[in-house]
Amino acid sequence: MASAELGQLREMFAAMPRDENATIEERRAGMEASVGIFPIPEGTEVTPVAVDGVPSEWVVSPDARDDHAILYLHGGGYVIGSPATHRAMAAKLSQTSRAKLLVIDYRLAPETAFPGAVEDAVKAYRWLLSQGYAPEKLAISGDSAGGGLSVATLVSLRDAGLPLPKTAALLSPWSDLTGESETMTTRAEQDPMVQKDMLLMMAGLYLNGADPKTPLASPLFADLQNLP
Repeated sequence: MASAELGQLREMFAAMPRDENATIEERRAGMEASVGIFPIPEGTEVTPVAVDGVPSEWVVSPDARDDHAILYLHGGGYVIGSPATHRAMAAKLSQTSRAKLLVIDYRLAPETAFPGAVEDAVKAYRWLLSQGYAPEKLAISGDSAGGGLSVATLVSLRDAGLPLPKTAALLSPWSDLTGESETMTTRAEQDPMVQKDMLLMMAGLYLNGADPKTPLASPLFADLQNLP
C-alpha cells in the first residue's frame, strides 16, 4: 500500500471512536468525519437520485460508459456508513471499471432490522432494470457488510427468477454473522479495525432476534448455485 494511502487510513481510524461503550450515533459521526480524508478524483460527478424510495447517488467518472452500471452497497456492519462515507471508493471504482456507480443509502439497524437492507438492495437492482440497463452490463459490489449484502441480494434475485448481473465483486465480505469462525480469534491481532465484540454487537442489532444462520443474513449458509 502506498504511504499516502496508509496515512489516510490512519486518519480514518483516528476519527472513529474506539471506546466499546460508544453509542451508535457516535460511531456514525466518527465514520462520517472521515469523508474528507479520501479525495475524489477530479471530474467525478455525484448526483443524488431517488431509487424507488431509497435515497441514493450516482457516482460517475468522466470516462464511465453510459450503459454500464454497478450497484454498490457500502460497508459498516449494517449499522453505520452511507454513500458519503464511501464516495471516494465508489469514485475510484467508477474510474477503474469505466462504469457508473449507483450507491444506495439502504436502511440501517437498529432503526430497521434484517431483512430491510436486503429489501432495499433488491429494490435498487429492480430499478436499474426498469431504467433499461441490460443485466449483462450490470454488476453488484460491496465491502464488508456490503459484500455480504451483495451475496444476499443475488440469492434473493435468483430465487425471484430475475435476470442476474454479469459480475459480482466482493471486498472482504461479511458473510457469517454467527461470529463462530476460528479466525475471529486466531487472527484478531492482525485486524487493525474490527473487533469480535463490535461485530457481534452490530450483528445483534441487525438480526434483532433472527437466527444468525439465516441464509439472507449470513450468505455463507445460503445456496450459492448459479450466481455470478
